[in-house]
Amino acid sequence: MKHVGRLSQREIHRRTGIHRDTIRRALALSEPPSYGPRPPRASKLDPFVPTIEELLADEPTLSGVRIREELEKLGYRGGKTILDDLLRELRPRFLPPPRSFQRTRYRPGELAQFDLCEPRSEIPVGWGQVRRGYVVTCELPYSRAFAGALVFSKEFCDIAFGMMGCLVRLGVLPAKLVWDREGAIAPRGRPTESFLAFCGRLALGWIILDPGDCQAKGALERSHRFLHGNFEAGRRFASPLDFQDQLDGWCDRINARVHRTTRAVVAQRLAEERQPMRPLPANLPDTDRRFVTRVPAQPYLRFDRNDYSLDPLLVGRRVEVRASQAQITAVCLDTGELACRHARVFAGGLCFTDPVHQRALEELRGERRRRRTEPDVERRPLARYDALIPA
Repeated sequence: MKHVGRLSQREIHRRTGIHRDTIRRALALSEPPSYGPRPPRASKLDPFVPTIEELLADEPTLSGVRIREELEKLGYRGGKTILDDLLRELRPRFLPPPRSFQRTRYRPGELAQFDLCEPRSEIPVGWGQVRRGYVVTCELPYSRAFAGALVFSKEFCDIAFGMMGCLVRLGVLPAKLVWDREGAIAPRGRPTESFLAFCGRLALGWIILDPGDCQAKGALERSHRFLHGNFEAGRRFASPLDFQDQLDGWCDRINARVHRTTRAVVAQRLAEERQPMRPLPANLPDTDRRFVTRVPAQPYLRFDRNDYSLDPLLVGRRVEVRASQAQITAVCLDTGELACRHARVFAGGLCFTDPVHQRALEELRGERRRRRTEPDVERRPLARYDALIPA
């Protein structure tokens, strides 16, 4: 304004409002003025810094309240805020270095992260009952594609059913499965035989995480919070089938969105990720629960807190029971006869009787009653009695 605009100091003062003495001093300088930080003032804590360092060296996690009590005994009369500010600067010097994290980059088709997520509310299962459920969740960390399957126990058969349901919805096989130390997967860091057989059937690798290392599958952990807050909130479920149907629709919707982290449409990255991945085999692993039992005198099978009727004609014979998520079947081992076929019910304390089994049981009971009323007695000829009894 002075040298280019050729303005007077008075005009500069009028336009800027700066005092004329300030303008005069600024124009007299050979270099632009600089304003450095003010010199720090002495603090009331300065005489006590060595004492604070000694206390922290003995116990790095000592609270600020306790440190202040010790300083007050030595004459400290300052406030709490300046002490807390100083502790934020000094305490990290005496603590072990905190855990650091590196940015993780995932390759397409390399991993599939699995976990169990428990819904906040119990699931209606009919007959006026509700039951605690679990959602087997799966996420491909490269594309962020998400899938889930509802189960009602942490046994491996149910978890395997959930894993297969997620992989079928995603439509491909990753190179490795990532699990934490779930009891049915790897209770002590070593995979169970059932989990190894499942991975071997699909030719999959696995990664078992260290204890407490939930950050290793942080992408899925964040999706669990999203599941609770976005899917469960404000929804009502009529049955397990309704829960699974709404969950599948929600997964389709979030897989079509632009992900906040990747800044890309999840479905488009999933299509890109599917190219290096293997397709699902034609014969999928059998996830049904199987066991052998003998048909008791009361021909009923107790499974998952319910009683299911068996063919009473097979009492005393061994049958193989096969329990899926939808059906309970039993087959006689020696002849292959069908012992029962019932729809599986997740409610508890119920008894289901097949009308065919009931009719067969009534017929058997009727035959036994007739045998009691009309016993088979040998009838000898009268000539034998005449020979034994003298005339």
